[in-house]
Amino acid sequence: MLHTLAVLVENHPGVLMRVVGLFARRAYNIDSLSVCQTENPGISRMTIVVSGDDQIIEQVSKQLYKLVVVHKVTDLTNETIVDRELALVRVKVNAETRMEVLQTVNVFRGRVVDMGRSNVTVEITGDGEKIDAFVRSMRPYGLLELVRTGTIAILRSDN
Repeated sequence: MLHTLAVLVENHPGVLMRVVGLFARRAYNIDSLSVCQTENPGISRMTIVVSGDDQIIEQVSKQLYKLVVVHKVTDLTNETIVDRELALVRVKVNAETRMEVLQTVNVFRGRVVDMGRSNVTVEITGDGEKIDAFVRSMRPYGLLELVRTGTIAILRSDN
């Protein structure tokens, strides 16, 4: 099962290496990692997506708390969240397929950010399933390049 962890850490050089090293030493694979400075310039937020059962995630959380640079670990897996990824996708096009590709981009609410004679580059945001579906729909045309960010997530606002 995939778990999404939000980890608040000190914003210093080497912190990312210490956190990632913790996962590597225990042979846990990180499926997605995104890091950014928070509203407090001294704190960064890591959004880490990792595979494992509840016991493994509990162990990872305990190990993270042992690092002096870690302030808080939150497992967002069972929470109501808003999550997004960003992908840039370069797709091969020709005179016959260009309109089909552009229509598919519109269906997925993507945005063309670069266009050439033989390819288009599309920006698409959404949850991982939406990005995966878009990539699958572009493969028949010729996927030239794909770049994806890691998942970012935030708790949904109270109603």
